Amino acid sequence: MLHRCKRLIPVILYGGFYMACFSWLESVPRKYHIINSSLDYKIPFCEYFIIPYFLWFLYIAGTVIFFIFFNESKTEYQNLLVNLGIGMTLFLIVSFVYPNGLNLRSSEFARDNIFTDMVRFLYSVDTPTNVLPSIHVYNSVAAFCAINSCQKLQKHRGIRFSAFILTTLIVLSTMFLKQHSICDVATGITFAVASYIIIYRVYAHAGVKEKRSVLYAKNRKTDQHN
Repeated sequence: MLHRCKRLIPVILYGGFYMACFSWLESVPRKYHIINSSLDYKIPFCEYFIIPYFLWFLYIAGTVIFFIFFNESKTEYQNLLVNLGIGMTLFLIVSFVYPNGLNLRSSEFARDNIFTDMVRFLYSVDTPTNVLPSIHVYNSVAAFCAINSCQKLQKHRGIRFSAFILTTLIVLSTMFLKQHSICDVATGITFAVASYIIIYRVYAHAGVKEKRSVLYAKNRKTDQHN
């Protein structure tokens, strides 16, 4: 269990680094480029999507915890962390180079219920700035890729399907709550898919080839000695 706890170290270190950088970006006064489009106004506001939006925090934390403590594969754990780290680092770079924001939020709601109260709370603690690409979207897709690729979960189709549904609802929630624009979502998905291909396809394929080469060299050396 101790060696599993050590896996928390990079999570804590990078998490602290990310939050410090994000807080700095949010505190520095800058001229923001408004990136929402006319298509965003055609998406209706729906406060009920606040549920999957907030479930994102449990989804990402739960996925990371599973790969740290309940999955034996160190490679799968590393793939998840590298994937998440790439997206969050790209987000910080884009936010620094191209300060961006949205002008989609409404100050009034058609209905008054517990869900709109939750949306008001969200709006009060999260500014509509530095939104490109959407980390909600990127991390959700990255978590699903890790779960769907996990060898331990291949026989648990229900878990993988549930992860897909939750990921889809979270992606939709960012737009129905006016937290993100179509541009943020499309960019988040594009980055996540590209990162998945690099980490889980190209890099993994190269690793398999390298292991086969090493194994072949060992077997050949053994045959020569015999």
